[in-house]
Amino acid sequence: MFNAVTEFLTGGLTQASWPWLIAYFVLVTQLTIFSVTLYLHRSQAHRGVDFHPVLNHFFRFWTWFSTAMITKEWVAIHRKHHAKCETEEDPHSPMIYGIKKVLWDGVDLYRKARRDSECMDKYGLGTPNDWLERRIYTPYPEVGPTLMLFLNFALFGLWGVVIWACQMIWIPFWAAGVVNGLGHWWGYRNFESNDTATNLSPWGLIIGGEELHNNHHAFPSSSKFALRKWELDIGWIAICAFKSVGLAKVLRVAPSLDVRPNMHLPDGDTIKALIAHKFQVMTDYFGNVIAPTLREEAAQAGNNLKDLPRRLRKGLSSGGRWLDNDARERLGQWVNQRPAMATVMEYRGRLHELMESRNGDAMLEALKQWCREAEASGIRALQEFASRLKGYSLAAAH
Repeated sequence: MFNAVTEFLTGGLTQASWPWLIAYFVLVTQLTIFSVTLYLHRSQAHRGVDFHPVLNHFFRFWTWFSTAMITKEWVAIHRKHHAKCETEEDPHSPMIYGIKKVLWDGVDLYRKARRDSECMDKYGLGTPNDWLERRIYTPYPEVGPTLMLFLNFALFGLWGVVIWACQMIWIPFWAAGVVNGLGHWWGYRNFESNDTATNLSPWGLIIGGEELHNNHHAFPSSSKFALRKWELDIGWIAICAFKSVGLAKVLRVAPSLDVRPNMHLPDGDTIKALIAHKFQVMTDYFGNVIAPTLREEAAQAGNNLKDLPRRLRKGLSSGGRWLDNDARERLGQWVNQRPAMATVMEYRGRLHELMESRNGDAMLEALKQWCREAEASGIRALQEFASRLKGYSLAAAH
């Protein structure tokens, strides 16, 4: 009897070997990652993809079973993050709380946000509200992980408890910590979005495509996060696989940008492209106008810009938005001492402002004026950018 109990405690019903324990851990954690990125994030929060009801409910069940997360709560918190990004109202911004707090204690910020009933009501609309949600999932979130603990223990004994403990920290660390923390603090940026979101490749094999956070903030409703040829989005691969067997319907992906040659004036198609690709426009402006002007300033000054620290040079891409007051003032002084740089930064500010307009007609007239003045500026990089900008349009969908 004693031997039987000992055997059960050390190996459970399966008496699985190490390879099987590792395989089980990888399977259950990746199911959780996929449930979060495919169901909670891309489908429920942003409506970029719809799944077959059976698959939809499996994902909903699994998030409850493996994490105790409730669909409405997760969706509401995430939508508020987009709506209030990098402000005091952002539920988990490293700019507000600091990287250490978000990375290592992001789950505490999530718990605090889920207690905000006003947030739940405002941002949680459209999420499931059926009998199971009202009677099981929402009122008893802790039951799910408790059942998983019993299942793991029955299958693998005490090693199952160890696996369960790792499961319980998997999403809090990778999603609440790494994506919400490092994803707004360190990495590369494809787009000059109105926040600090970054991409964290090559973590895609671990967190299902969520590492492409800057891409996602540039096109939140897109169900495809990879926007460069060399980027890998495991979640999108899964969506395509489900679509091929009729279990998924893709609703939105990021539109492609086209450039029409020899346009004399911007038109309605230009405005549509600027609205859809406003972050790409600002990225292009930095690469094609600010960066060349910066190099020319360096060549004329005969130095390598050591008087302008790298952090301040990077601040030029956002107009100094994410710098502290002292650094922003120092950057402003440096820019104002250089007429060409001051001009291109002024035009950057005007372009950013006009793209925030909600009036299409007013935006078009402001863009026409901006292009005329840019082409008359005498700054070659600015002139060439304005000429190209007039031809922006959305590429035809394939």
